[in-house]
Amino acid sequence: MLTLHADSRGHAHLVRGEWIEAVGPLEELAAAHPHARVRRWPGILTPGFVNPHGNELLEETYHPDPREAGALGTEPLTGPALAALPMDDARRAASARRGIQRMLAYGTVAVACEPLRVRAVRDAVRRTGMAVVARQAPVDGPPSLDPFAHRARPAPPRLPGSAADFAVFDVEDETELAERGAGTCVATVLSGRLLFRRR
Repeated sequence: MLTLHADSRGHAHLVRGEWIEAVGPLEELAAAHPHARVRRWPGILTPGFVNPHGNELLEETYHPDPREAGALGTEPLTGPALAALPMDDARRAASARRGIQRMLAYGTVAVACEPLRVRAVRDAVRRTGMAVVARQAPVDGPPSLDPFAHRARPAPPRLPGSAADFAVFDVEDETELAERGAGTCVATVLSGRLLFRRR
């Protein structure tokens, strides 16, 4: 199935399965592919972001299940609070999936990290389709789900033949995105699958 993802500026990505087949103006792509499903988004299409804290946020943090909010709260747990929790592979994997879902809400399409040591976490990351890239340099400050907290680098530009990984932010342009931050994310797509959509 062909899907055209289009933003408010008229930019579009033509997606077939897991891959971007073409990029360009919506009018041109729609004319060339009249049977493609069109998904119009508010704001701008971007390549998304690479969060530099993959190990810290996925292996060294526990993301509570909403059903645990009464006992554990809703914020990620680290340090002594994490050490006090009985952990097994199932719980680690579930935490990693919730952590990835929270990253997706900020337009994150990849994590930078040292090799993930916990197999349950590696499997959870692989199943979601989140890309893993090598960490380029240490990052100062506490880990954050928000890529703007540490000036996370954008993912590589989306070109024909690249993986259909991108994000949509409800802003007019990149300047407004930098001013308002990644909390303006309305959708994140990984391998052509819409994995986050703000309601």
